[in-house]
Amino acid sequence: MGQEIDLLVNYPKTKRNVEERGATKTEEDRAIARQFGKDFFDGDRRHGYGGFKYMERFWTPVVPTFQNYYNLTASSSILDVGAAKGFMLYDFKRLIPNIQVAGCDVSDYAIQHAKEEVKPFLKVANATHLPYDDNSFDLVISINTVHNLEKEDLARALQEIERVSRGRSFITVDAYHNDKEKELMYHWNLTAKTIMHVNEWISFFKEVGYTGDYYWFIP
Repeated sequence: MGQEIDLLVNYPKTKRNVEERGATKTEEDRAIARQFGKDFFDGDRRHGYGGFKYMERFWTPVVPTFQNYYNLTASSSILDVGAAKGFMLYDFKRLIPNIQVAGCDVSDYAIQHAKEEVKPFLKVANATHLPYDDNSFDLVISINTVHNLEKEDLARALQEIERVSRGRSFITVDAYHNDKEKELMYHWNLTAKTIMHVNEWISFFKEVGYTGDYYWFIP
């Protein structure tokens, strides 16, 4: 199996009032968010992002970390599972102009409103059935996406990532180390259907045959 590594170390950190967020989120809000439509990306803040727009400060400092760690070059190919509007892929193309990029997302709305420069490389698809051939990509990335699936479907998604990659992948998932982090995680959660202790995640990776790298989202 791969290793636990924080490749998002340079992603800007924001101060979060997690408990306040938990107190204001309802099950109706979560149901709307899980449709991953306009309400989630560009609607009211209680249903998601409250306006999902490209901002250079988010992914621009992150993609060099991936480039260096995985030795990505102009001849490399990458897939983003849960690409949304393609912002990370856009920054990969800016950093490595000739790199081959692809992305997919369950949200038809996100793909329709994707950044124009990368829209031709994006598809609407569920992570449980990736529309790509075996061993298609040098690197598959999935940030805060597969945990939005029920555990059985999540297992399939990880196996799909394994299938389409050439052996290298990186995912982040909602997780916790202790009861306090668990409480905060459930306050924060809006869309995830599978949240586990980090040790449970590692056991699950082994069980389903996921061999890539991984890290945790903990608010």
